[in-house]
Amino acid sequence: MLSSLEVVALLLEEDRRGIEAVSRCQDEIALAAGWVAETLAAGGTVLLAGAGTSGRLGVLEAAECPPTFGTDPSQIRAVIAGGEDAVFRAKEGAEDIFEDGAAAVRELGMGGGDLLIALSASSATPFVLGALEAARDNGARTVLITCTPPGRILSVADLVLGLDTGPEVLTGSTRLKAGSATKAALNAITTAAMVRLGKVYGNLMVDLRPGSAKLRDRALRIVAEAGDVSREEAARLYEAAAGQVKTAIVMALCDLGAEAARERLRTAQGHVRRALAGATETDQQATVDPEA
Repeated sequence: MLSSLEVVALLLEEDRRGIEAVSRCQDEIALAAGWVAETLAAGGTVLLAGAGTSGRLGVLEAAECPPTFGTDPSQIRAVIAGGEDAVFRAKEGAEDIFEDGAAAVRELGMGGGDLLIALSASSATPFVLGALEAARDNGARTVLITCTPPGRILSVADLVLGLDTGPEVLTGSTRLKAGSATKAALNAITTAAMVRLGKVYGNLMVDLRPGSAKLRDRALRIVAEAGDVSREEAARLYEAAAGQVKTAIVMALCDLGAEAARERLRTAQGHVRRALAGATETDQQATVDPEA
């Protein structure tokens, strides 16, 4: 019989192997991230759909995007087999109802311009297959993240990420390394998409929503660091920008008022780096051509 320490070491080693499986799918993950970015930029909806642990991970990812990246809750949504109650208590058998998955997609009105990311650790459950079929029938793009080799399920989605994490330490318990691998893949997809959308500047979350004292403090630290100003000046800029972190940063670095900074960001499609580059280009033109 293994000691507790040996059990822990074994579990963590298997988790490491799960993450290695995710690393082998970097190209597919990058493609999925690009699709998420394109969908959101065009005003579409991203829906995460799954059952059990996979479904709960989808709910978690959707819930974390608004405070972290300032997305509207309607832009990235999640459905889980068995409904909201299944987030807190397992509903065995809910994953077996094909029509529930299809109905969830139809009720949300998914169609062309939207993206479904289906989550199913062990191949594809009927709930997930129903969601995929309904989404494709309605013209939406589809991605399936599974922890088995793609094999015969390649045709069920436009893109299949077969993470191939292998058997679990506890046979069939996909909340273990399959869950860790799925979470890692989702983190990479959504975060890379947000980088492409300009919601990250350097390694800073410049579109976060400061809905708590902790997040407001983080917002001020971001403005101070990115804007190269004191904490006191960061607070002043933050208030003048009505709590918009990116606006406060552009105000600090370009010596602009709030509205001018917002306009600079609008022109730059929300990208801080582009807004700052635009400021440099404007300065250069003014130097070369006094009438510019």
